[in-house]
Amino acid sequence: MSPPITRRLALTLAAATFAGAGTLACAQQPSSTVKLIVPFPAGGTADVLPRILVEKVRSAYPAGIVVENKSGAGGNIGAESVSRADPDGTTFLVSPPGPIAINHHLYKSLPFDATKWVPVTVLATVPNVLAVSNKLPVKNVEEFVAYLKANPRKVSYASQGNGSTSHLTAAMFMQLTGTEMIHIPYKGTAPALVDIVGANVDVFFDNISSSAQFHTGGKLKILAVSDEKRSQLLPQVPTFVESGIPGMVAVTFFSMVAPPGTPKAAVDYAHKQFSAELLTPDVQQKFALQGATPAGWTPARSGEFIRAESAKWSRVIKSANVTLE
Repeated sequence: MSPPITRRLALTLAAATFAGAGTLACAQQPSSTVKLIVPFPAGGTADVLPRILVEKVRSAYPAGIVVENKSGAGGNIGAESVSRADPDGTTFLVSPPGPIAINHHLYKSLPFDATKWVPVTVLATVPNVLAVSNKLPVKNVEEFVAYLKANPRKVSYASQGNGSTSHLTAAMFMQLTGTEMIHIPYKGTAPALVDIVGANVDVFFDNISSSAQFHTGGKLKILAVSDEKRSQLLPQVPTFVESGIPGMVAVTFFSMVAPPGTPKAAVDYAHKQFSAELLTPDVQQKFALQGATPAGWTPARSGEFIRAESAKWSRVIKSANVTLE
């Protein structure tokens, strides 16, 4: 028969249990400043979304949490810095798909292995849209496709640069519709928008958050949204599926990943903090202004989504024969 547990022994066991729980909490909660590396310049959607969240999760990171911009080479410079960081839950990459799911299919070599990222969550998805110059005599996708087929390689399309999501979305569109356009790469969204508004280029498969204001202002026409459902930002604009092009789904997703080897406890802690804030009305309202639909998926679901997106864009890249040095 086991000896009875004395009051002193019970207190000792309770203290040990409390200490163990405290150790676990400390192992999950970083003891030094957390850095969210955004591999693109400040001011864009990729930068705005994590900054909204950082203000909401500060209490969960008493040692501090900051957003740092390390841009260049299509996001590869910032991604490389994260890949080389200590996998201790204090450094994360927060980025659109380029350095997470696309660039390793585009570049002949990279200084990091994109297949080794440890997914934390997908923060949000933002649909791309088909924006056309007001000079084009088309009012919908059906008329646009007919115009392209009647004028092969006479219509120009802008992109944010070679290998960007706007470039690859246009390539997907041409593959699905059997059309041909001339590619005009720009250095980012802003100059491309200037030229489509000025009628110097005809088409731009842009992020909805940057083009919507020009559509509502009558300076260009958005004909379709490349998502599975309409955007709350422009609810009157149909999807490509509604417009007769099934399979034309191309969203820009903003995900949070950790360096290879980051422990599950650190990943789960970060996911818990950020996903909780994505459910709050305040954050959802601010994301909606960016045309972003909050996600907050689990690490497992985020990983599945990233792999599926990577496979999809790999097929587009190979079919369009796009490569970068």
